[in-house]
Amino acid sequence: MKRRKLLVDGTDVSEIGLGCMSFAGFYGPTDETESHRTLARAQELGIDFLDTANVYGMGVSERAIGSYIKGDPSLFRIATKASIWRHPETNVRGFNNKADHLRSELEGSLKLLGLDRVDLFYIHRRDPEVEVEAVMETLLTLKEEQKIGGIGFSEISPATLRRAVAVGPVDAVQSEYSVWTRYPDLGVVQTCEELGVTFVPFSPVCRGIMGAEAPDITSLGDMDFRKNNPRFTEPNFSYNIVKVREFQAYAADLGTSAIVLCMAWVLARGDTMIPIPGTRSPAHLEELAAGSSFEMTDDIMAEIERILPVGWAHGDRYNAAQWAGPEGYC
Repeated sequence: MKRRKLLVDGTDVSEIGLGCMSFAGFYGPTDETESHRTLARAQELGIDFLDTANVYGMGVSERAIGSYIKGDPSLFRIATKASIWRHPETNVRGFNNKADHLRSELEGSLKLLGLDRVDLFYIHRRDPEVEVEAVMETLLTLKEEQKIGGIGFSEISPATLRRAVAVGPVDAVQSEYSVWTRYPDLGVVQTCEELGVTFVPFSPVCRGIMGAEAPDITSLGDMDFRKNNPRFTEPNFSYNIVKVREFQAYAADLGTSAIVLCMAWVLARGDTMIPIPGTRSPAHLEELAAGSSFEMTDDIMAEIERILPVGWAHGDRYNAAQWAGPEGYC
């Protein structure tokens, strides 16, 4: 497994990480034993970068990682996130970037992970009531206290990133990015490259639609993120499957799978990118990791663009409720 720079200080990680939202059952039922098998396979494959968050199962994902590493910080570089919350009086979901909240949530994550420090700490969603400059001061303080190694933001705009970097170094920005979600190409990717910020694509294999067996959208569980997602509801889903099948056929002609080709495509989009596909399956992780060794060429990239041109997907990537939080910028 090749490696890429994650933090401004030069800390590097495997060029493919592991997104651990699936450990909390967001794409189907799982348990800690299966999560541990997946983490063990990640080690065998040379994957040493994990991405989690305090809201993934309200601690389930972090607890699964913590019970596996047993306080050993050398096994993985770990990123976690905070700021999504429910107001204690109204129970309304929102975002809290205030210093006391971020500190409290980070301390809770550290306890579940069994660590004194995480390698990277993201603001999961921006709180419009707290200026990003104030948020950066909070994060820089946590860094000085050696509770975090690096600073990250999830789903922010290029303009917000520039404001943040003016206060201090930002190590990473993560957003959804794949052959069917190209929004970051409208400014985030370019700004990260200009400012030396690592870009971390999540859902690089299109939320499971690229698998050999398409998701059965009639039987998705209530917790499954895709249940009410526009791209997985009809008629959009049926339109999308037609294009997916064409892409899968092309991958087969190349002697590989659509999943491997999706991963290779993301890696080829820039050497500052570290994708974090999510899975709860060791076998699936093997296929995802194979994207690192696929020999991408300009001709293959051009053919992918022909089959799946920018904007090919039917339906928005989020519904109205899911759009709450990510910053718009175009």
